[in-house]
Amino acid sequence: MSSHSIQAVQAAHAETPPLQRDRIIRIAGVEDLVGLKKSTIYKLAQQNEFPAPVRIGARATGWSEAAVLKWVQERIQQGGK
Repeated sequence: MSSHSIQAVQAAHAETPPLQRDRIIRIAGVEDLVGLKKSTIYKLAQQNEFPAPVRIGARATGWSEAAVLKWVQERIQQGGK
């Protein structure tokens, strides 16, 4: 690889923010993280007060763990209001 090619790759990486690692968790994991039951989680998501689930299959949904954890932290900072 030429020094010009290496410089181009380094420049591209410098402009690209690092990829944040995330994973999809199913409803049982969401319940464990937030301490709420399934019906409440879906109700809050429908009211745009909780992260929306993402479709991961024909009959399966899950949540971004990062989005759920962010929601938990926001609730903690608000004092549960």
